[in-house]
Amino acid sequence: MYKLEDIRSIHLEVTQNCQASCPMCDRNMNGEGINPHINLDELSYKDCVKIFNPAFIKQLNTMYMCGNLGDPIIAKDTLEIFKYFREHNSNMWLSMNTNGGAKDVNWWRELALVYGRMGAVIFSVDGLEDTNHIYRQGVVWKNVERNMQAFIDAGGRARWDFLIFEHNQHQVEQAEALAKEWGVEKFMKKKTGRFVDATTNKKEKHQAKDRKGKDSAELKKPDTKYQNKALTKQESIVKKYGSMDAYFDAAPIVCKVKKENSLFITAEGLALPCCWTAGRMYKWWHKDPKVEQIWDFITDKTALDARNGLDKVFETGIFEDIQNSWNKTSCADGKLKVCAMKCGAEFDPFANQFL
Repeated sequence: MYKLEDIRSIHLEVTQNCQASCPMCDRNMNGEGINPHINLDELSYKDCVKIFNPAFIKQLNTMYMCGNLGDPIIAKDTLEIFKYFREHNSNMWLSMNTNGGAKDVNWWRELALVYGRMGAVIFSVDGLEDTNHIYRQGVVWKNVERNMQAFIDAGGRARWDFLIFEHNQHQVEQAEALAKEWGVEKFMKKKTGRFVDATTNKKEKHQAKDRKGKDSAELKKPDTKYQNKALTKQESIVKKYGSMDAYFDAAPIVCKVKKENSLFITAEGLALPCCWTAGRMYKWWHKDPKVEQIWDFITDKTALDARNGLDKVFETGIFEDIQNSWNKTSCADGKLKVCAMKCGAEFDPFANQFL
């Protein structure tokens, strides 16, 4: 797939902790309890110094914090980790995705200074004061507003990603106008792939729960103009191949991270190609998470711990094993299905979010 010296981008999941309980996030069970298979791990500044030496950082073009299970602003050492990368590479691009609802204004002002013009924060804000909390459960609007403005006023570059549902679609234009007023550089109307099912089933709605297990909002697809194009593309795929599984068996893989020379580091410190492969490790609805196919490629989880040396992780051969699986005749034969789901040549709900 690639060698250590080829890596130019790091995708860092610094924590599995978050103050929010978004109902379609794998961190929690529809917004209720925490995923029973995770330990709320978090990488420290010292962990990152172990994983990323100065020479390696110098070869990078980008480092961004996002991940599957947590928000970078909840981690204790996020700011210090960004400082460490900036210290050893003044020209690389730094960024993170966040709900924006934590830390104080001084923290946000300092982050803007660390980034300078070579960085940006992507604020995931799905509505206005009366709607953002419907999906971003637990996120306080006044904190988001305060922190976005503090970051931008200090010279920070910001992007607003607005995830569109039925309950907030009427506010898209108003939110875009507010973004311009605040000085946000880019406003993205994000056509969620959350209603695109990997089977032939059509997912029309999703029942959210609060942290006490009670039904909260019923999340529904927006109007057609705001829907992910993969929803209609799926129909033609099924017509052509007979089923989504048949498509996954046949689909050529156009690997996004191979093209970008990107590497994903989990909050446990594990090195894997991407957030999607890592994301299959701990699905909360399985009694035993190791029923997921990705575990067929992980014989010893500790061997993937980047804190013991990224070079040692590459020596395990996991990246070659994943790439070689793409030549298998089917997923049942060993082709890694998540690769076909996320990087199959004819079906890409992720990319279609931004069209």
